[in-house]
Amino acid sequence: MSETAPATAAKAPAPDSNRWKALTFIALAQLMVVLDATIVNIALPSAQQDLGISDGNRQWVITAYALAFGGLLLFGGRIADLWGRKRTFVTGLIGFAGASALGGAATNEAMLLGSRALQGAFGALLAPAALSLLAVMFTDAKERAKAFGIYGAIAGGGGAVGLILGGVLTEYMDWRWTFFVNIPFAIVAALGAYFVIREPQGGRNRSPLDIPGVVLSTLGLVALVYGFTRAESEGWSDSVTIGMFVASVVLLAAFVVTESKVKAPLLPLRVITERNRGGIYLSLGLAIIAMFGLFLFLTYYLQIVKGFSPVKTGFAFLPMIAGMIVGSTQIGTRLMTRVPPRMLMAPGFLVAAVGMLLLTQLEIGTSYAGVILPAMVLLGLGMGTAFMPAMSLATQGVEPRDAGVASAMVNTSQQVGGAIGTALLNTIAASATTSYIKDHIGGATSQSQQQLVQLQGQVHGYANAIWFAVGILVVAAAIAATFVNAGRPDMSASAGSLDGAEDDLRVPVVAH
Repeated sequence: MSETAPATAAKAPAPDSNRWKALTFIALAQLMVVLDATIVNIALPSAQQDLGISDGNRQWVITAYALAFGGLLLFGGRIADLWGRKRTFVTGLIGFAGASALGGAATNEAMLLGSRALQGAFGALLAPAALSLLAVMFTDAKERAKAFGIYGAIAGGGGAVGLILGGVLTEYMDWRWTFFVNIPFAIVAALGAYFVIREPQGGRNRSPLDIPGVVLSTLGLVALVYGFTRAESEGWSDSVTIGMFVASVVLLAAFVVTESKVKAPLLPLRVITERNRGGIYLSLGLAIIAMFGLFLFLTYYLQIVKGFSPVKTGFAFLPMIAGMIVGSTQIGTRLMTRVPPRMLMAPGFLVAAVGMLLLTQLEIGTSYAGVILPAMVLLGLGMGTAFMPAMSLATQGVEPRDAGVASAMVNTSQQVGGAIGTALLNTIAASATTSYIKDHIGGATSQSQQQLVQLQGQVHGYANAIWFAVGILVVAAAIAATFVNAGRPDMSASAGSLDGAEDDLRVPVVAH
């Protein structure tokens, strides 16, 4: 392989002149997908009342999206490699717009849940295609740093943007607009992508589709995500919860065995066994576990304990978004070409852990400006700084035929991490709250004292779970420092390495 690379790298095509315009539309699509994971949270009570959804089924509005998205991501990444990234991206956007229109027009529970599952399925098509397009379009190290800085800020901050937008739309318009708002996003991104993006030649993977791999990975990931979601509502000892975890272990183990044996695997094991990428997928997944749990607690804390309106709650997250943008586009982008990625990732996760540590001090009367604001800024700065090199390195040096699948693994670690974080930290908080109330309710004589004990119990539960989040971030930092051993990006070889691999790839593919 290496013999052909130097010869062909010399006549590698110049970078696409439209790549920065393309980044605008890719970023817009990524923002839409990420904010959709949280925008519906704030609108959920209104939608539930309107459509008569029971409390037991309410979580399915969130879960249906997460299951379809998390379960189909690897398949979506492989389709992007097989079918072409641009075509997959545009198809995903059009499908997402259609699913959003269906959700906004929902007249009953089944229609709403079906539209959420469809949104997840089309999101699983377009998210890996978006990231892999960036990976093959930006090959110069400095430009790549800038492009991934913007993408990393959106990937990290989009969830908080969703909370703001969800609050504004629900309070001033109608819950249905949390669905309809996706349509202009999707149409603009699809049209822009269609006319602007020119996908580099020779990066397709035309091997036959690995059907057993698709079935095993989809069922295994769905069982894992559903197991955690169910644990949150039914408890860890519930027989179905345990059954789901056992099924996911068996299915995913069978998937790994299958991938090591088939000729054209859905997920070539070389993508995840490479030390840097393995470390990134793991540390990123852990960081998301800590972060998604926090979104949930702070939303509840600000609305229930502090009495903030949905809009005010959304805006309370702005400092985190600002921190992420600065961390990603200023610190990460400027330092990425100067220091090894682990020197950004490990300190980034530790700065975020310090922000989390501040939040373990939460009490009923905690001041927003004194504790929550600085904690959010630190969290945003840390996560933004760490996410950006992680996103770039996860797809760097991957052969173009594997770019879609490598990108899908980044999204999979985020989706699975989000589902686990929400369930795991919520369960920890709930049990801490219950034991606190049990210990203190005896001393409360009046009704107002009892209400106070219940509020204190809730805050005690949040603080308890946030301690776990601090620990998880420290582990993420340790993994990044230990596993991620890539050096500083080579400014001269960066473009050549990808183009070389791409041309190098063309020979064997045609020979088949």
